[in-house]
Amino acid sequence: MKKSSLAVSAAAALFSLATSVAFAQSAPEAAAPAAAPAAEPASPHTITANVSLVSDYRYRGLSQTNRRPAIQGGFDYAHESGFYIGNWNSTISWISDADKSVSAPVEMDFYGGFKNTFKMSDLEFNYDVGVLQYFYPGGYSNPRPYTTELYAGIGYGPVFLKYSQAVTNLFGIANSQYSSYIDLAFNYPLNVWDLTLNAHLGYQNVQHNSAASYLDWKVGLTKDLGKGFALAVAYIGTNAKESFYTNSYNHNVGNNTAWVSLSKTF
Repeated sequence: MKKSSLAVSAAAALFSLATSVAFAQSAPEAAAPAAAPAAEPASPHTITANVSLVSDYRYRGLSQTNRRPAIQGGFDYAHESGFYIGNWNSTISWISDADKSVSAPVEMDFYGGFKNTFKMSDLEFNYDVGVLQYFYPGGYSNPRPYTTELYAGIGYGPVFLKYSQAVTNLFGIANSQYSSYIDLAFNYPLNVWDLTLNAHLGYQNVQHNSAASYLDWKVGLTKDLGKGFALAVAYIGTNAKESFYTNSYNHNVGNNTAWVSLSKTF
């Protein structure tokens, strides 16, 4: 009786094992996981916007707002080839400060150009060439302050050298066509507290008017606040002559000054 039970049990176990193996061999293989959809290629077009609040609109070292705050902002389109166009605007007062019969509270800049990089040996340089139009809505008698400049710049690492030349009179200064501006900029990330060191030295040459020509400089820091916000502080100065750059309020618009800005990029 025990032998018979053992034999039956063994036979049942062997049948069960054989059935399991046969089922496993005949069962379909598990399907491979579906491939993730391919990522869409990045767009070759980029559109950005910016807005800033500044303690004083300083252009090439000179106050454009009679040492008062200004609000600024603009839009830019760029293509991956390097082509770009844009518009930038700021509140101003310098035109009405010089002539109270003229209302021109806004500066509008329109520009376009091409910037990219190139290699020479093992060094990579960046360059930027373009045209810039300064436009001031308002009614004027001659001379008008509208100005058109061509510019070209080249940089390596944190250093960028740019040359601009007016092909019209410069901001309404008579007989100043072909005036030029040289701008040497240095922007170096400090790798501490998301700070960048900013330094600048420029020379504005006003054609046929040495009294209007001057040097300007800046040294400062920019703090990246995250989410497109940045805070900048600087000390700005010039050697602009009071005899030429003192406005109707008896302010020398080229005086040295501390400066601060808060900006947001979208």
